[in-house]
Amino acid sequence: MDPTGKMIEMPSAGGKLVLQGDWSIAHAARLARELASAPSDCAAIDATDIGVLDSAGALLLLNLAARSDLAQDRIALRSEHRDLFEVIARAVETEHAPEQARAPVWIRALDRIGVTCSSILRDGIGLVGFFGLTLVTLAAALPRPRRWRLTSTVHHMQQSGLDALPLVSLLSFLIGAVVAFLGATVLRDFGAELFVVDLTTYAFLREFGVLLTAILLAGRTASAFTAQIGTMQSREEIDAIRTLGQDPIELLVLPRLIALVIMLPLLSVVATLAGLLGGLAVATLSLGIPVEMYVNRVYETATLSHYLTGLSKAPVFAMVIALIGCLEGFKVTGTAQSVGERTTSAVVQSISTVIIINALAAVFFMEMGW
Repeated sequence: MDPTGKMIEMPSAGGKLVLQGDWSIAHAARLARELASAPSDCAAIDATDIGVLDSAGALLLLNLAARSDLAQDRIALRSEHRDLFEVIARAVETEHAPEQARAPVWIRALDRIGVTCSSILRDGIGLVGFFGLTLVTLAAALPRPRRWRLTSTVHHMQQSGLDALPLVSLLSFLIGAVVAFLGATVLRDFGAELFVVDLTTYAFLREFGVLLTAILLAGRTASAFTAQIGTMQSREEIDAIRTLGQDPIELLVLPRLIALVIMLPLLSVVATLAGLLGGLAVATLSLGIPVEMYVNRVYETATLSHYLTGLSKAPVFAMVIALIGCLEGFKVTGTAQSVGERTTSAVVQSISTVIIINALAAVFFMEMGW
């Protein structure tokens, strides 16, 4: 083409615009001048004679089509130019697309509440289903001693029980001391410091002994279960277990579940004794209550019904913690981020579920008069 010739020609009025030359950024100024004088009543555009087309030329071509109110299918392009033109067209449409009106704050809040409730319901249904699957696997393994994983169970008893004993004892002792201090602060005004012993005894026999233990194990053991199984999931070790004909539930979940069901009640007993010792330290050192009087008062206050009421919740808490920890581990998708997210979810779900179950059990026992 003659470099002085026009790049935009219209053979007849209301007909087809014929484009030619190089539609590139090097000729952008000249193309802009010709576009200003180009007719806007054409019926189609023939761009098959364009030699070079870059993004700047495609954008000018789109502007020309927009002036004539032409759809993109009314523009004839060479095949090697079509992809670039469509990419630029989509970018322009996205840039000029009208922004969607943002929903009011209260609608967005309700939407988030609905999504959260749906997620909680989904997790609850999944947990119940996983519990049923575990029970079926346990029922199938019990009559067959060869399928019992005793070594793995004992290992997890040590890991989740014995290794947690110092932490559970120390924190329960300190909480017992705090409860006794708070009780003494109120009861001293009435000259009833002796009832600090009753307060500490009731609190740890019925609630704090098992609840503190469950919360500590929910943070310590549930996260460990999720991280262990999640790492195996990300490394495809669980797929290898299935390939070898083994059941991951029997191999990984049952030893952890049985170990925690055995150890959590035992740790609850230790936590209760440590809490009473914490109350004894405060009563003896701060309130001047003799050790013999404290022990006799505990003996008079503590009844088997109170003790069994608190201890009966321990196996339930153990099953919830173990099942949530293992289930979240199986949900890991294969990345390190997923392991972290599922570990956090296991801790939050375990602690929340334990506290909810404890609150419901407290109301139930109170209504039953136990």
